[in-house]
Amino acid sequence: MAEPEQVNTPSWHSDNAPDPINLGFLGWILVVLRGLPLAILVFGGLIVLLAVRLIEQPLYGVRRPITPFITQFVCRNAFRILGMKFRTSGTLMQQHGAVVANHTSWLDIFALNSRKRIYFVSKAEVASWPGIGWLARATGTMFIERNPKKAREQTLMFQERLKTGHKLLFFPEGTSTDGLQVLPFKTTLFAAFFADELRDFMSVQPVSVIYHAPKGQPDRFYGWWGDMDFGTHLLKTLGARRQGVVELIYHTPAKVSDFENRKALAAHCEQAVRHAHALARLEK
Repeated sequence: MAEPEQVNTPSWHSDNAPDPINLGFLGWILVVLRGLPLAILVFGGLIVLLAVRLIEQPLYGVRRPITPFITQFVCRNAFRILGMKFRTSGTLMQQHGAVVANHTSWLDIFALNSRKRIYFVSKAEVASWPGIGWLARATGTMFIERNPKKAREQTLMFQERLKTGHKLLFFPEGTSTDGLQVLPFKTTLFAAFFADELRDFMSVQPVSVIYHAPKGQPDRFYGWWGDMDFGTHLLKTLGARRQGVVELIYHTPAKVSDFENRKALAAHCEQAVRHAHALARLEK
């Protein structure tokens, strides 16, 4: 059985410092006007989800036939509150398997949940983050520890979720960027797909996540990387006078059994994501 290697992925840092944030009076008004409804939506949705999960878990165990629809509703309406446009293209994968995407911001979580009912694979540290950690645990995120002693245990859990029919989503870049490029895909988590129990029925769907900045703002406006503070970035997003667009492009699913190994599969997915991302950048 292939087991994922445990690696310590450093954060990506830009050669240029993040753009300064100047909300101004109108910006702070927008923070309140958008922030309060957003908080009610997110935490109200969380309460409803947890209440439903009390019934769902005893009946269905690891399967979640109801609560992902609550997550999807919350995430889609979050963009309506922010005033951000949301558009997608491509067909959603119906087969058993996983989804991989490039990573730009915490907004990716809302975007990718908005159209497809998925479960994220995340580093264990996220579970302890205030706010985000609570939401991640409640929505069924699978946390991976960078501990070789837990590699086999985590691989088995990974396989259990996939066999159940969960669409697991992870970011093979291993870190978020400014959104202006796609980093090389790490092959670590692709290894589990080649286990004898999964290889013949598993598929992986690459997705390109592209942010179009508000008019007059830098192209990397929505990027969240390096040591950037979440709270500050949230205020910047809430207080934007104009908002931009988040675009998802779903590519043709790749059948795992068609590839020789994890490196070949990772390279194929990276090429699909990178190509669409580059075309979108050129069209601006």
